[in-house]
Amino acid sequence: MIPQRTISQPVHAIGIGVHSGQKVRMTLRPAAENSGIRFVRTDIHALARVRALAQNVSDTTLATSISENGCQVSTVEHLMSALWGFAVDNLIVELNAEEVPIMDGSAAAFVDLISSVGIVEQNAAKEFIRIKREIRVTQGEAFASLSPHRGFRGAYTFVFDHPVYNRFPKQICLDFARVAYVDSVSRARSFGLVSELDQAQKINKCLGSSLANAVGVGDYSILNEEGLRYRDEFVRHKLLDAIGDLYLLERPILGAFTGYMSGHALNNKLAKALLRCADAWEVSTVGRDCPWDGTIMPAVAVQA
Repeated sequence: MIPQRTISQPVHAIGIGVHSGQKVRMTLRPAAENSGIRFVRTDIHALARVRALAQNVSDTTLATSISENGCQVSTVEHLMSALWGFAVDNLIVELNAEEVPIMDGSAAAFVDLISSVGIVEQNAAKEFIRIKREIRVTQGEAFASLSPHRGFRGAYTFVFDHPVYNRFPKQICLDFARVAYVDSVSRARSFGLVSELDQAQKINKCLGSSLANAVGVGDYSILNEEGLRYRDEFVRHKLLDAIGDLYLLERPILGAFTGYMSGHALNNKLAKALLRCADAWEVSTVGRDCPWDGTIMPAVAVQA
């Protein structure tokens, strides 16, 4: 049996919401087995909870927001991506504002938070979603799909004709049986064209955006003094986002994800399409009914 996981003790962080511009205090707390990942809005009341479910996605404009019983939490994708990377099944995320803090625009700060307290294994079996046949959704030229694969593989193609983007790789394919999430994906930051910032702020988005939490792309150059963290950081971040969006399915996927120009909306459309197609997937635990080869779990420290 591969056990479920949570963190060993509470851990705190303070940052700003990239879209709201508000200061946010976040606390990650251990949660009981089989309870999943739940967000709690402490600025409303102790019962203002939102389950991290694809069915609860309420907005996908420049970020993924989830809502339940009138309570909304925004920009969950980077934290969800980090939780996938550490195979965390159960967690309580307390926020004193609507938005998860953006930190440096990647999942690295969340990786550091989880690493600082460590992981504990629980007395329940981890469940996986095993893809049995291909599911594909489209929107114009863009598409996103899931297909059978042993372990988890993520591929993405970033399509944007721009003098800066055209200088860097726009395709990536990572098999997580061979690469580690922390090293290969977690540090890839959000990015955007500075010329589009005013338009985003007119719709009350990116009010907290800065070069401290995003890669700024000018007409002909990258504006961050330190440059890129990976030569293909743009496309790696798109894969980071997709991993976080798909982890709203509650369980890690045994299969292959392919995205072509897809964003949060199409990623969520794919997750919901999968849930509707009962013949395309099954819930598996590691055992004779599951083709897991022992390589999908990330190599992270577990507390004794």
